[in-house]
Amino acid sequence: MNDRKYLLSDVDMGEEEAQAVADVVRSKWLSLGPRTAEFEAEFARQFGSKHALALSSCTAGLHLALLALDIGPGDEVIVPSYTFVASANCILYQAATPVFVDIEGDHDLNLCCDDLEAKITPRTKAVIVVHLAGFAANMSRIMEIAARHNLAVVEDACHAVGAAYHAPGSPLHGRMLGTIGDVGCFSFFANKNLVTGEGGMIVTDDSRIAERIRLGRSHGMTKSSWDKAEGRAYDYDVVQLGYNYRCTELTAALGMIQLGKLPSANNRRRQLVNRYRERLAEASRLSVPFSDRLDDSAHHIFPVLVEHAEARDPFREALNRRGVQTSVHYPPVHLFSQYRHRHPGTPSLSRTVAAAAREVTLPLHSLLDDRDIDCICDGVFESIPCSV
Repeated sequence: MNDRKYLLSDVDMGEEEAQAVADVVRSKWLSLGPRTAEFEAEFARQFGSKHALALSSCTAGLHLALLALDIGPGDEVIVPSYTFVASANCILYQAATPVFVDIEGDHDLNLCCDDLEAKITPRTKAVIVVHLAGFAANMSRIMEIAARHNLAVVEDACHAVGAAYHAPGSPLHGRMLGTIGDVGCFSFFANKNLVTGEGGMIVTDDSRIAERIRLGRSHGMTKSSWDKAEGRAYDYDVVQLGYNYRCTELTAALGMIQLGKLPSANNRRRQLVNRYRERLAEASRLSVPFSDRLDDSAHHIFPVLVEHAEARDPFREALNRRGVQTSVHYPPVHLFSQYRHRHPGTPSLSRTVAAAAREVTLPLHSLLDDRDIDCICDGVFESIPCSV
């Protein structure tokens, strides 16, 4: 077995994170508490959001977002199929119906606004927007469509932490992704740009939504364990159905350090993507989605498309032999067994299926350098015969 030299993702963690975690352990308070509040306040400040609420995962955030928006049985929620399955699963948690939309095409793997508008019905209550690979979907048009049809907008920004929307002349220009819709959800999973292992964050400017999420993440209770430990409460009520979606103090401590590293780490990712594009510009049997955009992305992953679907597995195997780890982002959600059985009438989504069958994700993380990218690209050229 060949030991991979070029990992798909890696984590920039060191003594700062170790010390922060040690401080939490020494404090002996591990569940949601003062460090979580500090992390939430700093996240809200940096992202320009009124409320930020830390959670156990982005999936929990997506679920609570739909709960807070009163999505339920009989409601439809539009969502791209080209995403991680959590974006759609959260709709089922609320017993609502996912309606899958196609992508724009090979050049833009985000949802197609024309298909979005075409699939709105009287039952449609919300749209979940995924900013794939860290590149913004067309939020100007999405928000305009949502306003005309009275739809809530949830941003699944798990790939896009730290990226701003680029649309000169639009009132949305410069807004951080995740803060444009009614609710934004972020992931801090072990391969994300901001890493805590597990964990996530919700942002919103709507105080009613924020309060419902705050209650929902902790069993619907009006007081937290930290409130009771600090003597601020001797009793509590349960005022809504809730879940155990709390953040931990360990997560928050890691999150604070990682949040400080985020701007430089994302900038390094941008530089690496630029290097990839320079090297792969002559790869005639390979295309790079979002190639006309660079500065308006968090660059979470680096997707490429091989010319033909049957070339993908041999291409990945050849790269693996050279020590280059790859992945696939993503199999279309509507083709998973659960969704084929639940929603057998889903349209073919031809652009989604075609792109997903040819997509390969190459290594991208802030610990790579230009020489690594050059070696990976050498492997790319040698792994696709007659690629230039």
